[in-house]
Amino acid sequence: MLELDRSYSIKEIGDLKDFVIVAYVIIDDIYQKVTPTYIRNRCNINDSILSDSEIITISIVGELLTIDSENAWFSFCKKNMKDLFPRLCDRSRFNRTRRNLHAVIEEIRKELSSLTEFADQPYRIIDSMPIPVCKFGRARFHKTFRGHGATYGKCPSKKETYLGYKLHMLTTLDGLVTDFVITSANIDDRVAVWDLAASYKNITMLGDKGYTKADLSKDLKSEKGIDLLPVQKNNNKDQFPKAIRQLIFKLRKRIETTGSQLTQQLNIEQVLAKSFWGLQARIKTKLLAYNLCYYINKLIGQDINISKIKHLVFG
Repeated sequence: MLELDRSYSIKEIGDLKDFVIVAYVIIDDIYQKVTPTYIRNRCNINDSILSDSEIITISIVGELLTIDSENAWFSFCKKNMKDLFPRLCDRSRFNRTRRNLHAVIEEIRKELSSLTEFADQPYRIIDSMPIPVCKFGRARFHKTFRGHGATYGKCPSKKETYLGYKLHMLTTLDGLVTDFVITSANIDDRVAVWDLAASYKNITMLGDKGYTKADLSKDLKSEKGIDLLPVQKNNNKDQFPKAIRQLIFKLRKRIETTGSQLTQQLNIEQVLAKSFWGLQARIKTKLLAYNLCYYINKLIGQDINISKIKHLVFG
């Protein structure tokens, strides 16, 4: 396994090209480790203009630069990254290959997460966020995702109804996204807890009022030894001592910051994909991009600013 403090020696990221090189080295190392042989050595792979690792790296950088238009991103690469990528494959082939690699991208994210010391902490923060594919007013005309689980859901923070999905996440106390699941928009947050907790035992989860249900907490505790600590809607002072309530509120701000970064800096709620297949690839790429920046910040000693991702690509 790659080790956080031994495999790479990075002092600083000087500019965007430095970041691309560092990202490629890390991604390619993990790609070679986690990718099955039948994918790495698939038919005609030696004739490809770009390697899988290059395609994943280019995709990550595009997400971090918040360039959602495929035409605009390819034009940017041709103009500004000729020395790093002298030849680019056809845009349709690039996107088709990236969609095909969505499972590999997820395995790279999992492996990258396991390289950080925080991934072994017995604490997780749980939350969900909307992934609208269409506003309510246009929903009845929208057909792209109808057969792929898109349903009507409500976004309490925006006080609106939308058509689409929900992204449910577990993060460490420092904001590293360790687990996620995509569900239909009408799925209750408490139902998704079981999928998120599938690989865990004997940990503590911190949630908001959306996870308040006595039976859920009891079942998690009895079946998996998981303590779920949600703060009730009425902020019942008898639920937890004041110090515990304050700690939960403070720690929950971390996942709210993560959600804000994914929304505002990585446009995770802006769905431009034309298929559920493409939507999965975009979301997985954005989450990998976020965790990669987290990991690089750790490597260069930015523990205090570990969750600040934009300075790595914009200086």
